[in-house]
Amino acid sequence: MGRYFGTDGFRGEANKNLTVEHAFKVGRFLGWYYGMLKGGKCSVVIGKDTRRSSYMFEYSLVAGLTASGADAYLLHVTTTPSVSYVVRTDGFDCGIMISASHNPYYDNGIKLINGNGEKMDEKTISYIEDYMDGKLELFGEKMEEIPYAVRENVGCTVDYAAGRNRYVGYLISLAVYSFKNVRVGLDCANGSSWQIAKNVFDALGAKTYVINNQPDGTNINNNAGSTHIEVLQKFVKENNLDVGFAYDGDADRCIAVDEKGNVIDGDLILYIYGKYLKERGKLLNNTVVTTVMSNFGLYKAFDEAGIDYEKTAVGDKYVYENMVANGHRIGGEQSGHIIFSKYATTGDGILTSLKLMEVMLAKKMPLSKLAEPVNIYPQVLKNIRVHSKPEAQNDREVQAAVREVSELLGDTGRILVRESGTEPVIRVMVEAETESLCEKYVNRVLEVIRANGHEA
Repeated sequence: MGRYFGTDGFRGEANKNLTVEHAFKVGRFLGWYYGMLKGGKCSVVIGKDTRRSSYMFEYSLVAGLTASGADAYLLHVTTTPSVSYVVRTDGFDCGIMISASHNPYYDNGIKLINGNGEKMDEKTISYIEDYMDGKLELFGEKMEEIPYAVRENVGCTVDYAAGRNRYVGYLISLAVYSFKNVRVGLDCANGSSWQIAKNVFDALGAKTYVINNQPDGTNINNNAGSTHIEVLQKFVKENNLDVGFAYDGDADRCIAVDEKGNVIDGDLILYIYGKYLKERGKLLNNTVVTTVMSNFGLYKAFDEAGIDYEKTAVGDKYVYENMVANGHRIGGEQSGHIIFSKYATTGDGILTSLKLMEVMLAKKMPLSKLAEPVNIYPQVLKNIRVHSKPEAQNDREVQAAVREVSELLGDTGRILVRESGTEPVIRVMVEAETESLCEKYVNRVLEVIRANGHEA
């Protein structure tokens, strides 16, 4: 993790931890750097979510890019996976998504995407951070500042809503079956998917019922979307819907709800689609990629289905790296970041919902039945804000408490303590045979963290 950029971009409270000056400098560097690599003018595509501050950051990035000689193409309000799609299909040098994903409206973020539609490499990000700190050394020179473009070399801005529309067409083209007469609920989190998702499902013939699709700049993720799945659960049951899908602020995640109102999280989605691929002889390497946060119950179900699995660090970036390195077809996180490598290079919430619809329609089974073989272990995850993540993690008494819990659980559960990649937070997770045991052991570790003065 870098000085400014975490596992999912540069994220912080708008105009506090992440300022317009930061955004301007990111734009300045990218416009200059890719122009140098290309030996001429480069082109960068930009998308944003519905936060009020996204407009401010969009203009700051555009100012930086064009001042360095790049042309900036604006997708306007759109999803993160759409930026990835447009970058790789339309030949852009790189892409930028302005979003803090599932965070509250007052936060924002800058996600960077390379020319292949993948998350940008750490080396390039380290150059950006060096420039922001006034310590850039590149192309054999030490420089505190990079040159401005002048005269005809100044970049321009281009309205590129057509790129977003092509992405919508691409999603529609992936559907194998008509959704006619299927009653589908969508929770758009008042975020990036607020128009796109309904357009896709309507075009495929579904009877679409949508909530949280009236963004006002401050209601993104507010009691809505994949991090507040209870809202969609209630909506699905009250309206007797066949299925529901909830997205996060930038729609790279999807959590589903079955016809009974049960939550179908990322682990269950991996099982349902992984098994579907295996049954059709299309699960490459017979392997699904998961993270260390996936549930015990998922692995037991995979074992029973004869499906192999790999575990990575938390973050869809690491899942994707593993998939590319080993040629795997599907991978993802419990949180709903699911990557279908045949169709996308990032997690894509709307694509995930289309793929679940495909399984339901192909097998003529409701989502509850498809998820039935997985017996999910109770799991409790609690976050604690800390002054220093490394100090809290490396505290001997904290480590001793974690070891003690691990020994008490034995082979009937597990404990995982990790640092957030995007916030000053330590996450403590326990899986055990009962929820009360989970609560007891999570609280035991949190008490030590607090007692030793690490809580912020």
